[in-house]
Amino acid sequence: MKLGVVGLPNVGKSTLFNAITHAGAQAANFPFCTIEPNVGVVAVPDERLQKLAALYNCKKITPATIEFVDIAGLVKGASKGEGLGNKFLSHIREVDAIVHVVRCFEDENITHVENTVDPIRDIGIINLELILADLETVQKRYDKAFGMIKSGDKKYKIESDLLRRILDRLEAEKPVRGMDFSEEEQKYVDNLFLLTSKPVIYAANVAESDMGKPDEDIPLAEKVKEYAAAEGSETLVICARTEEELSELPPEEAQIFLEELGLKESGLDRLVKASYKLLGLISFLTAGEPETRAWTIKLGTKAPQAAGKIHTDFEKGFIRAECIDWETLIECGNYTKAKELGKVRSEGKDYVMKDGDVVLFRFNV
Repeated sequence: MKLGVVGLPNVGKSTLFNAITHAGAQAANFPFCTIEPNVGVVAVPDERLQKLAALYNCKKITPATIEFVDIAGLVKGASKGEGLGNKFLSHIREVDAIVHVVRCFEDENITHVENTVDPIRDIGIINLELILADLETVQKRYDKAFGMIKSGDKKYKIESDLLRRILDRLEAEKPVRGMDFSEEEQKYVDNLFLLTSKPVIYAANVAESDMGKPDEDIPLAEKVKEYAAAEGSETLVICARTEEELSELPPEEAQIFLEELGLKESGLDRLVKASYKLLGLISFLTAGEPETRAWTIKLGTKAPQAAGKIHTDFEKGFIRAECIDWETLIECGNYTKAKELGKVRSEGKDYVMKDGDVVLFRFNV
């Protein structure tokens, strides 16, 4: 599960990414770590794990994680190879969603590549480069499909009609995300790996002096929220510089710092949670003395496929899933007591997993 962090030069993208990777360097256990210079793996904040671990006197906690990739080199003309455009475009094709960092602060000491601070213009520059790159991809596929219609195979007519719809959208300088597709069409579109079909979170990067203010009191951030809402995307107001400072503090001091700012959790934690939600992901949990762990699955996943996340043998030999909501388990005090009270459910192969299910899979190989 990868998210690409994108943005124009001097908008705070690298500062935010440094907060992600530096947090990894500071953490014990496995909440954060850096794989390589441009990739950071970040834990999904999850209070349930600590509470379950305390219940079982657990030796190890393993959270769900998200990978953030720092995608560099975007300037106007990237779709034509300007700057590090080709590298940028190849990297962004590999991610599941985009975190688009937008500058929403004035600072005379930090020059802007376009000379003025205008978040909507900046969003437009990046979006246009992605649209132009997608136009090239789709046009090639359309020309090929359209040319094959004369073969008499109806599939080429269906394919060319779909591609024509997408071309019309891109030529109107609108992203592919937000278009309505049937289930079969969506599978085809997914295989195109279009840049503008990926879901987006706009990270409105504000000044340190704006931290703790209501979003509506930060005019530039409000503009970003309005733009995002119009295209069905998400917005997160964040201060990259503050996040970098927080990442350098021990957890206790960082919490005090947040409270002084009037915040309950860091922007980085909110970004991770928002990203997890954006991708339609949930976690089921396994708990015991050796390890308490969160397992990432897509919303709508059934029990056998969830079991397969742990081990393929679990899915092949699936018998049943013994499930209990994590809060109910905490209230009961332990698994044995919960079972005696009839709180543990026995679910079959058609059971759709719920977020927060604590599961024991029964299987036979």
